[in-house]
Amino acid sequence: MAQKVQPIPRILNYVVARFRDGRTIKGMTHDFGPQKKFFHVTLTGDKSGKSLEVLFSELKAVFFVKSLEGKKDHPPGKTGIEEGLKTGTATKVKITFFDGETLVGTTYGYTPDREGFFIVPLEADSNNLRIFIISDAVKQVESWK
Repeated sequence: MAQKVQPIPRILNYVVARFRDGRTIKGMTHDFGPQKKFFHVTLTGDKSGKSLEVLFSELKAVFFVKSLEGKKDHPPGKTGIEEGLKTGTATKVKITFFDGETLVGTTYGYTPDREGFFIVPLEADSNNLRIFIISDAVKQVESWK
């Protein structure tokens, strides 16, 4: 008697995609892969279930978030960065994008010739779980203390 094969459940990630031209989209993805050239996002509030194809070449970063609502009580100008944070073997980095925006976090695998790399934010109670930075959108990556 043949066993019935159970389908592999699709894992949905909440994401906020930030484009180089300033646009932002929020939604869910099930097919993100750092080795790919694109992924799909089902937009928040879209009842049709259709997905939008998102090209890495148009992005600066993809934020994997706990909630699509974000942190409403986050005071402007406060980073919440934990100065004494123990990072283990991860490297603290400061990312500067071509548009002047900066992010700080830890990474295990920055290689400039890859499509992108992940950082984990240093903010203590961030809504961001991890951030995929698109290498071509970055002006500078520097060690950060």
